Parts: sequence; structure tokens; C-alpha cells
Amino acid sequence: MPIMGEKMDIQPILPGVWRLQGFVTANRYPELRASVQSICQVAKPRHMMTTRGFSMRVATTSCGTVGWVSDRSGYRYSETDPETGRRWPAMPGVFLEVAQEAARMCEYTDFQPDTCLMNRYEPGVQMGAHQDKDERDFNHPVVSVSLGIPARFYIIGEKRTGQSTPIDLADGDVVVFGGVARKHYHGVRKLKPAVHESWGAVRWNLTFRKAL
Repeated sequence: MPIMGEKMDIQPILPGVWRLQGFVTANRYPELRASVQSICQVAKPRHMMTTRGFSMRVATTSCGTVGWVSDRSGYRYSETDPETGRRWPAMPGVFLEVAQEAARMCEYTDFQPDTCLMNRYEPGVQMGAHQDKDERDFNHPVVSVSLGIPARFYIIGEKRTGQSTPIDLADGDVVVFGGVARKHYHGVRKLKPAVHESWGAVRWNLTFRKAL
């Protein structure tokens, strides 16, 4: 079954940053949605605590060999879900297929993600500027898949302050960043009210990384 839509467009945004518009085809939605639902039944999305003791507005869960966790002790990867003590659900085959094909389109031919952080956004929710820097090896890219209502992703640079570049993301779009942009600060602007016919009033962001 094809992953890419017929009108998929690869757009270089900045050095090391690509947007793949219309990458995920609608006929993959049933399998993707079933996988998201299955994971959420085992590892329920939750609002994790930041190192400063605040609750994150984005609800998160994970799948794969390890999952990303946050609390007052810091940000890190864990082999087990801290809420259940059990291992995270295995990464579904369709997740791995989408992530690897997107990476391949951006010349990362041997991407082997071992974790997928699943962020659930609702209208009015945003993600502040941050770096993805909890992984062991920064030679591997980050692959970020958008499903559901639209969002405006932005990327800044090596420092949190400075001019940001907006990247509008619709359902089925993918952002890949690596190389010189691998540790660039990035975030998501506040989502506007919207409803998607397949995903409802929600945006799922599936972020694939090689953590170990």
C-alpha cells in the first residue's frame, strides 16, 4: 500500500530541514488511527511534568524500545512507562514504514528509529521552543509526522532567540530535520479551532528518533 500521495511535494526549507507536503496518503489513515488507538489503550496519553514542576499542556505517550519522559528529575528516555511500570508498546510496522520512507526521501537511507513520541494537541495548545537533545547520537534525523488539524511549526536556530522560520503543516505533512539543523530550536504555535474528518478536533504529532 503506498505511503506517499500522488501530489507529494518535497520542499527544502532551510539547510537540513525539509517539508514533505501530502506525504501520508488517506488510505493509510485506518491503519494509523488503529495503531494510535491501540497504543493509547496501553500507554495512556498524559500531561507530563516539566523540570520546574509545571504540567505540560500537550498530552504525550510513546512507543518503541524506549519512551521519552519528563519530571522534576529531567528529560530522558526510559525503557518503561513510569505510570504502569511496563515496557512501552512496540512500534507498529506502519509507523516504522512511514518514518523510514520519509527519511529516505531526504537522503537518510539507514534511519532506524527506536522511539516514537506521540504528542496530542488540541485547539489553543502550543509547544514552546526547545531542542531535541536527549538522544545519544545526533547524526540521525528527526522525522515529525502531522495527522489531524493544521498547525504552524517553527524553527529558529542554534539559539532560542532569533528569527524564526514558520512551516505550516496540514494533515499528512512531514518535517524532517538533521545535519546542521539537528539541534536547532523549534516549536509549535498555538493551534486554531478546527475539526478534521478523520481525527476530530485533534492534531497528533508522531516524532521519530534514534534515541539509543
